[in-house]
Amino acid sequence: SYAAWRAWMADPLIGLATALFFVALLLHAWVGMRDVIIDYAGVLSLRLALLTLTALGLAGTGLWVLRTLYSLHSP
Repeated sequence: SYAAWRAWMADPLIGLATALFFVALLLHAWVGMRDVIIDYAGVLSLRLALLTLTALGLAGTGLWVLRTLYSLHSP
């Protein structure tokens, strides 16, 4: 049930493990996307724009995950 899941996710160790998982996932996504962009975007300005957009997107996703995890610990 949702209540059981929320109680399980409210455990600080589970929250920490989940946060570390998402950090590793986002770093993995960054390395993969960076390599693809560097390999296939030939024009420097396009490459920098794509890398910036990718970094902003991944940072936004990371903030969303942290906000979600933090809201589970709030009453």
